[in-house]
Amino acid sequence: MKRRSFLGLGLSAAAGTATGPARAQSNATVWRMVTAWPRNAPGVGVNAQRLADAITAMSDERLTIKLYGAGELVPPFEVFDAVQNGTAEMGHTTPYYAAGKSPAFHFFTGAPFGLFAHELSAWLLFGEGRELWREAYASFGIVPFYAGSSGVQAGGWFNREITAPDDLKGLKFRIAGLGGEVFRKLGASVVLTPPGEIFEALKTGAIDGAEWIGPWNDIAFGLHKATTFYYLPAFHEFGPSLELIVNRAKYEALPGDLKAIVERAALATATESLADFTFHNIQAFANLDGSAIALRTWPASVATALAVKTRETLLEIASRDTLSTKVFQSYETFRRKASRYARFTDDAAYKLRGLYDGGA
Repeated sequence: MKRRSFLGLGLSAAAGTATGPARAQSNATVWRMVTAWPRNAPGVGVNAQRLADAITAMSDERLTIKLYGAGELVPPFEVFDAVQNGTAEMGHTTPYYAAGKSPAFHFFTGAPFGLFAHELSAWLLFGEGRELWREAYASFGIVPFYAGSSGVQAGGWFNREITAPDDLKGLKFRIAGLGGEVFRKLGASVVLTPPGEIFEALKTGAIDGAEWIGPWNDIAFGLHKATTFYYLPAFHEFGPSLELIVNRAKYEALPGDLKAIVERAALATATESLADFTFHNIQAFANLDGSAIALRTWPASVATALAVKTRETLLEIASRDTLSTKVFQSYETFRRKASRYARFTDDAAYKLRGLYDGGA
């Protein structure tokens, strides 16, 4: 598909009809995009493909992107390494999957009890977040771009009801990021199972529970068939980010217009990704509501314990090195401002909408 056709149809139409990268021109630069997600996985895999197709089409095939799903070229948790060492020119993942490189990476995905999707994108795109993000990745030879969010995620699936903090003790639970550190502090045994293996681990009893993303993805992965108790929302992921990461040397070698296409395609996909997750989570949740699934919110004692251990965890992360301290201070300063603003806007608006719903 040529660029003029792509722009006329719009991103969704172009990406929705594509099954892979467009036919490369003879003078095209072909790049590999590795992802942390199974190919065409709802939300994550699909939007990675949309991004690859968008760059290919917007560049009139001058920069053709060939996508590899998790495990096709590299394992799902090795995307960052693959882009750093040149195995692939770009990757679609989330920052905390590479937090072993630097604890500061956690904040670019998001933190427990932290920023919501619109707030995180605001910090990353217009606050100090993007500059800090690029500083954090610079020594690894990688340039990051914001590529969307799932919105508020689900707390996870459990094989038994959680009524008090002690119920988490000894629980074998699949959870990613700093949420896992909080669960450990409350006595859980944390396992970071790759996305494609979560269902089987739940089904066989290798784990007692798991969080993945939200109703849309969780149902698509069959998690509702493996256990019963479903807790919402995720305390640790109010709006975690997706990222496009690009090998710096390869990126800097691009002409200016192709650099701009990579950046703007990522931003366009960011908008589409959040809308995609929001729409389909709403639809999927409607099917769960009233079903045999036991929908739960966190009991007050559990929520309080999670908040206390989150505060401990974040302060520990922030104290590990100078960069983590700097990133945490920026993130936390903006989070406090956002929380204050939300009390008079988002929080109040949800309450107002509830009045309308109650009168329907």
